[in-house]
Amino acid sequence: MSWTNAPEAVHRFLQGLTARGVAAATLEAYTADLQDVEAFLAQRGVSLAEPEGLTREMVLAYVAELHRRGLAKTTVARRLSALRTLIRFWLRHGLLTHDPAAGIRNPKQPRRQPRALNVDETFALLEGPEAEKAWTLRDAAFLELLYGSGLRVSEAIGLDVLHLDLAQGMVRVRGKGNKERLVPLSDASRRRLAVYLQGRQQGPVFVDARGQRLTRHQAYRIVRRAAQQAGLRKPVSPHTLRHAFATHLLASGADVRGVQELLGHARISTTQRYTHVELAQALAVYDRCHPRAGQRRVNLAPSPPESTENSASGAASSPASQKRDQNETGNKES
Repeated sequence: MSWTNAPEAVHRFLQGLTARGVAAATLEAYTADLQDVEAFLAQRGVSLAEPEGLTREMVLAYVAELHRRGLAKTTVARRLSALRTLIRFWLRHGLLTHDPAAGIRNPKQPRRQPRALNVDETFALLEGPEAEKAWTLRDAAFLELLYGSGLRVSEAIGLDVLHLDLAQGMVRVRGKGNKERLVPLSDASRRRLAVYLQGRQQGPVFVDARGQRLTRHQAYRIVRRAAQQAGLRKPVSPHTLRHAFATHLLASGADVRGVQELLGHARISTTQRYTHVELAQALAVYDRCHPRAGQRRVNLAPSPPESTENSASGAASSPASQKRDQNETGNKES
């Protein structure tokens, strides 16, 4: 999304983000959020073109307007965050002498746990695409990569063939903040990628019928179609497979710090959300099945692991991938 008539003070900020190499989706989100702020201010005869004209009262009024529209708390928090980031840019570059957003808090967010598929559901989804045509070969390889390596959708669709090393079973990924990391490929993913690429040596890994790189919308459609074919009745997105990757590894005993490296999380607390999912499931089973459990209900938060003995590469074989590898050995790849 481009903002051709963006105020100069905003244009400089967006250019700075581009120079930092932020993801295209991140840049689009900032642009859309700041366009919304500008539209709100324009109704009051103010503009982001004049940073010093932005007051605390206006910021509060904007937040109140977002709530009045009935937007989700996460959306309100994101738009307020975009405005705060712009204000910090202005302060650093001397375009503003005060912080009109100082002390204004984000709305309190409900604590949500990731929605993960179990191993059988994941297995059914990965088996969905029948490899008879070029696009089904692509879909099968795409789904395997999302689950087998735990990539973000932006990372997967941004891959070029040169980023893959099928012989060594590794993929070089450029994640958030333009940071690179090496992630192992599951055996099933290596096989399906090899069948799909058919010796192709360059260009984007995942392309559409016109040979263009897949978009996020197309990627979501691939996953939704596979979920429907698998008969899954819960919402499934590319990120659901990333959740499954992390949850299944941790459930199998993988070290949380190794999984953190594989996922590209900057903070281990982000990865530990998945340990809480497994703990909650374990407690539910205990409450339901143990004869001495009674009505015990304990809300336990996951504790940081004391050991980091398991390496990231050792954590790369998830249960569904192992199950698939056993079933696919000796069979024709589809």
